[in-house]
Amino acid sequence: MAANVMEVYGSKVFNEHVMKERLPSATYKSLKDTLHKGAPLDIEVANVVASVMKRWAMELGATHYTHWFQPLTGITSEKHDGFVSPVGDGTAIMEFSGKELVRGEPDASSFPSGGLRATCEARGYTAWDPTSYAFVKDDVLCIPTAFVSYTGEALDKKTPLLRSMKALATQATRILKLFGKDVDYVSTTIGPEQEYFLVRKEDYEARQDLILTGRTLFGAPAAKGQELEEHYFGTIRPRVSAFMKELDETLWELGVPAKTKHNEVAPCQHELAPIFDTANVAIDHNLLTMEMMQKIAPKYGLVCLLHEKPFEGVNGSGKHNNWSMSTSKENLLDPGDTPMENLQFLVFLAAVIKAVDEYADLLRTAVATPGNDHRLGANEAPPAIISIFVGEELEAVIDAIASDSPYAGPVRMKMDLGVDVLPKFSKDTTDRNRTSPFAFTGNKFEFRMPGSHQNLSDADTILNTAVAKELKGYADELEKADNFTEAVIALVKRTIRDHRRVIFNGDGYSAEWEIEAERRGLPNKKYAPAALPALIAPKNIDLMEEFGVMTRTEMFSRYEVEMEHYAKIINIEALTMLEMARKQLLPAINAYMGEVARTASAKRAVSDKISVRAETTLLEHLSRDADTMSEAIDRLAAAERTAQAITDMTTKANAFHDSVLPAMNELRSVADDAETICGEEYWPLPSYSRMLYYVEN
Repeated sequence: MAANVMEVYGSKVFNEHVMKERLPSATYKSLKDTLHKGAPLDIEVANVVASVMKRWAMELGATHYTHWFQPLTGITSEKHDGFVSPVGDGTAIMEFSGKELVRGEPDASSFPSGGLRATCEARGYTAWDPTSYAFVKDDVLCIPTAFVSYTGEALDKKTPLLRSMKALATQATRILKLFGKDVDYVSTTIGPEQEYFLVRKEDYEARQDLILTGRTLFGAPAAKGQELEEHYFGTIRPRVSAFMKELDETLWELGVPAKTKHNEVAPCQHELAPIFDTANVAIDHNLLTMEMMQKIAPKYGLVCLLHEKPFEGVNGSGKHNNWSMSTSKENLLDPGDTPMENLQFLVFLAAVIKAVDEYADLLRTAVATPGNDHRLGANEAPPAIISIFVGEELEAVIDAIASDSPYAGPVRMKMDLGVDVLPKFSKDTTDRNRTSPFAFTGNKFEFRMPGSHQNLSDADTILNTAVAKELKGYADELEKADNFTEAVIALVKRTIRDHRRVIFNGDGYSAEWEIEAERRGLPNKKYAPAALPALIAPKNIDLMEEFGVMTRTEMFSRYEVEMEHYAKIINIEALTMLEMARKQLLPAINAYMGEVARTASAKRAVSDKISVRAETTLLEHLSRDADTMSEAIDRLAAAERTAQAITDMTTKANAFHDSVLPAMNELRSVADDAETICGEEYWPLPSYSRMLYYVEN
């Protein structure tokens, strides 16, 4: 395969290379203007594109097409329609029109909508996103699309993202014009690093909790965890390596630029990182990546787990969102080589700092999920407090700007107007800070809080819009300035002084930081139901409405969807725990106690001088565990019934967090204790030792 990578790469993608080769030149030029300049798409152009796209897809074996979209579930959805069209004489032709390319009409009533759609209001529309290339998957032509209701509200993750990208591009272009640069468009780019676990298929199938919830609800710690740190970047198992090779090849065919793969910190945990791309394309690619991971793994007797915390006691999985802004010629978060480039960089840096500080509460909602609650701040992921890491060198520059003091860096540059500016800034002069939620890493920011299964559209929509807001304010101010350079310097100084509180280069896991963050006034919402109300805070609704990214109604719908999702997830987990405890774990404990009791009776039958101390001690311990487990089952069942009966979604989500989760933890604690002393052949669940340290076949 290696020799053919260049030939195979993108072979199943209707990309610009294919368009240029197959489309009439006028059609290609018009479509290119749509792709790169946001120009409207003419229906006649769409008809030509559809005809050529259909022929190309059929050559790759496609018989159907689908509008591939991202409802508020966060995953992708697809409805397959055949190209076939009967002609009346018993034969058929293969048809696909521009109208079918541009717009589809799926049922909108059965997706979560937060009240935007009722069951009786089924109609929704999918609209082609021509900036994300169509591709062939499983003999189906997949057309990336947005998804909106009959009345125009966004029912998906992609639509607000595209709106936010446009908002940021508009405002960033205004700033660049003030710096004498005439650019058509500014793109937001991301590179999502995807973490995941691989476990044996037979172990997965033996655990109802993994099947129904994606995580182990029971499981005593293995004698060996990740403390030796030997798995990180270690030699990849042959079976896992074979899986990774096929995954790479499949992704390359689909135009996904998979680049880096390695073992992660926890046993059985791995990571795949692509080369960065335009935000909507990169997110489409990430969703494809997750789909292919889960499809390909069973071929190798494995199952891919994308839950943020599949195993208690070892690291969970995140998805680092490497975010930047770029024109076709430069990365706007690259400091550059000259004073004016430095000043331009500082403007964009200041905008990001201000945006993250002012909208930290909203950014926190983008990563507020029940799975991520197990991970954030658990000495394996950033804390729930959002702060920015900039590194020692850049922090020294920021401090110098804020205090009007000289910057004592490796190279000193001073402008006539009395402000030190950033010298050439090497990308690797800063250390990395794995405890920071939002870290500057040379020419991009790494948002480390998203969970492994999440759709990154939410985070990037918020980030794009918040930065657009600050850039708009800057542009409004600078366009009126008599002395541009002087005004820029004053603006950067003011921003740094006003928002310095959000910059923190220290240990985000420390108790001292939590105290310091509270002193600084930084929000610290530790669990999802506490964080999600920021979605409907007036200032955040105003932000989204100002830039046409989401309406008040759309924001409230997201709040309802996420609160409902939280309650449903915890409810499923609670019911799964109850079923497993009642039908598997308690019977296993009782069966083992019966065996131990029979052994003790047999020993006594031989001679009353034979000690049964070991059996008695074990029986007493197991009996206590069985009684405690029975009581814990009753408490969890009662808490679940009470929470599930609540009709107000906010109250319900909080009840599941405040009452049901603690009851689940109690049940788990006693069950895990019983596992440590129950006979292995009696315990019905594969242990952590078996799942995490399996022997290669």
